[in-house]
Amino acid sequence: CHFAYIFCQFSVMSQDLVKEENLRDDLRYYFMSPCEKYRTRRHIPWKMGVQILKIVMITTQLVLFGLSNQLVVAYKEENTMALKNLFLKDYSGVDEDDFSISVYTQRAVYDSLFHVIDQYSRLGQLSVGPISYAEDEDGRTKLITICKEYYKRGNLEPSDKAYDIDAQLETVCMSNGPKTAKEWKTQNASFFDLDFYRLVDIKITFQLKGINLQTVRSRELPDCYSFNVMITFDNQCHSGLVKIFLDIDFESSACRDWKISGTAEKNTHYLLVFDGFVILVCITSAALCTRSIILAVRLLKRFSLFFHENFNRKVCEDDQKEFLNGWYVLVIISDVLAIIGSILKMEIQSKSLTSYDVCSIFLGTSTLLVWVGVIRYLGYFQKYNVLILTLKAAFPKVLRFCCCAGMIYLGYTFCGWIVLGPYHEKFEGLSRVAECLFSLLNGDDMFTTFAQLKDTNTLVWLFSRAYLYSFISLFIYMVLSLFIALITDSYETIKVTLINEIGMGGSKPFQRNP
Repeated sequence: CHFAYIFCQFSVMSQDLVKEENLRDDLRYYFMSPCEKYRTRRHIPWKMGVQILKIVMITTQLVLFGLSNQLVVAYKEENTMALKNLFLKDYSGVDEDDFSISVYTQRAVYDSLFHVIDQYSRLGQLSVGPISYAEDEDGRTKLITICKEYYKRGNLEPSDKAYDIDAQLETVCMSNGPKTAKEWKTQNASFFDLDFYRLVDIKITFQLKGINLQTVRSRELPDCYSFNVMITFDNQCHSGLVKIFLDIDFESSACRDWKISGTAEKNTHYLLVFDGFVILVCITSAALCTRSIILAVRLLKRFSLFFHENFNRKVCEDDQKEFLNGWYVLVIISDVLAIIGSILKMEIQSKSLTSYDVCSIFLGTSTLLVWVGVIRYLGYFQKYNVLILTLKAAFPKVLRFCCCAGMIYLGYTFCGWIVLGPYHEKFEGLSRVAECLFSLLNGDDMFTTFAQLKDTNTLVWLFSRAYLYSFISLFIYMVLSLFIALITDSYETIKVTLINEIGMGGSKPFQRNP
């Protein structure tokens, strides 16, 4: 019985040693690089191969879509410029401010208004592009609509400092076909009798159709576009300056009746097949990374159970985080974005959708994350790993520092907007103030910011000098210097650790060894 007991104890100890050794091997294997895993167990690094293939394919897909998207954006911008030159009288080719052009006399308002009507009536004779009037379902030309908005009642006597006005607004509209201004005035003379004291704005709306033929050169099917044009005569300020805006809302769709000879349709099919293959590669990548995360969680449970049974201790949170590889999460996110972007691209390619901007955001973000994920593999090499470790060490300190500096930055932003906004174009809105201060923080556009301030108010001019000088001195000489010092300090710490580990004979410093 005594020998049987000893034999059982020996068997249990042997089993525990085997389990412990297996756990050690699995832990050691988990933290190896793909090359080390291949040398140890001859396992082909499928994830790394899929990631390399995915980088090539997603980048190629992005470039192809970017070239196509540039044609669309160029078409919209050039048509906007063409329509402004067609419909806005005396347009110089450059917008004056946030509006296209401005007029200052009643005669100029009438001339600009009738110029729009005349140009619209002769559109087919004037435009050099494939643009025509829009038609409804019955094949009739859609009407051009002119609406004027004005105060219901108003009587102003500036010389007597007196006014009597009803702030309620009224809108009167009139629609007609492509007729000349003379015909409009003959039929609706009273409509064009404008009371400028009461007039708030005039809006002219009409719809045009066009075809983007330039995509044929890139072997793609052309899109058909609807241009919803609105021309606004803005007199809300009643300051003697009437601002004229021309806004276009573009809507693209598949052409109903088309015929094209060449390789455009065949090229579209090739692109759809390529996008489908990209989706397949991304699904494979996401599945492999998900599998790795599941295996890591199981390994963590085994490791935690071993610690609890043998040492009656829990694994600390820092060690638990080593098992949860954030790179896998990053890759899965990039795969999901790439899949959504590829589906949108396929829909756009087949003319079922026209969300170019949404597709660009998904494809661009996924490509960014895919290339950032390459750093994971560079991190297995000692010299390249310094960047990753420096960022990891400096990020918490930099984040806390930015939170404190951000409070000061927001204070300057609100102060600059409320005080300098009426006198400086760079401080007219909160977003523009933040952008201006960020440029100053980086040493850009300093003299222009000082020089462009209107000196009509001496007090504001003096305040602006104190404001700008204090911001530049505080943020460039103190905040920015401290920001760089935090990163430099982290880098120096990492470098010293690297030198010490090399001096101690460590062949692979900075790699996680359980």
